Amino acid sequence: MSILSITFHTIEDRIEEWDIYVENDLHQMVKNLIDVEKYILSEVHSDMINEGKNTNLFLWFDNDQIRDQFMESELVNLEERIAQKFGPEVMIFPTFLNPKKKRF
Repeated sequence: MSILSITFHTIEDRIEEWDIYVENDLHQMVKNLIDVEKYILSEVHSDMINEGKNTNLFLWFDNDQIRDQFMESELVNLEERIAQKFGPEVMIFPTFLNPKKKRF
C-alpha cells in the first residue's frame, strides 16, 4: 500500500469558485483515475488557517511504483488544469505518506 496526500490551498477571493470546481470537475477527475483504489476528498478545518481554505485529496495506491507513475503523469495533468483555471491562487502541496504501521 502506498498513500499520497495532496493539499490544495485556495485564496479567500476564489473559495466559492473553488468549491464548485471541487464538487464537479475535481471529483469527476478523481473518480476516473484508474490506478487509485480508494480516495477521500475532504475540506480541511483547522484553527491554524486564517486566510483562504484547504482541501485535501487522500489517495491509496497498490504500491510505490503506481504512486510514482501517478506523480509523473496524472498529478502533472491535474496541476496544469488547475493552473489554467486558477493560476497561482490555488497552490498544490503533494505529500508522500509511507506507513510504518497500520490497522484498517
